[in-house]
Amino acid sequence: MRNILFVISGPSGVGKGTMVERLSGSGELIFSVSCTTRAPRKGEQDGVHYFFISEEEFQAHIAAGDFLEYDNHFGNYYGTLRSFVEEKLKQSSVILDLDVVGALNLKRAYPEAVLVILLPPDKDALLARLEKRHSETESQMRDRLARVEYELSLQDKFDYVVVNDRVEETEQRLREIYLQEKNRV
Repeated sequence: MRNILFVISGPSGVGKGTMVERLSGSGELIFSVSCTTRAPRKGEQDGVHYFFISEEEFQAHIAAGDFLEYDNHFGNYYGTLRSFVEEKLKQSSVILDLDVVGALNLKRAYPEAVLVILLPPDKDALLARLEKRHSETESQMRDRLARVEYELSLQDKFDYVVVNDRVEETEQRLREIYLQEKNRV
């Protein structure tokens, strides 16, 4: 069996973080820690959830060509360090939690990556999930919801589309996809 780069993507609030946490909790998949210029949310730890860096540091990584993908998303930069991913792939399969644009950018840099887009059962469910997080202002939530239509329009560019309606069923479907891809010759 080979080690793969397994990307979980989708709009804000769709449950990417929850699925990545559940899938990487087994130890079979290593979570790829991305860089960001945004401030940590409550409970987030540097080097665990993200590498929280300054915009100047981020720009230096861009200039050096260090990222597999990066994007400015809602006023903050996010990026995946090539060196981090390549080192972890030597040990195990790697799972990433990326926004839709980041996932598609990563696929261009790393074509063998497996991209899964999570979709909400409906927009009301997505709004409820965003509100439950209590991590965005009303203005930020409006911005995130406005971006959903654009992100959903890109779903045909993904290897798999999974509706995240019930957590356990979604997790099981993602595990099936992962094992199918890992065992692909």
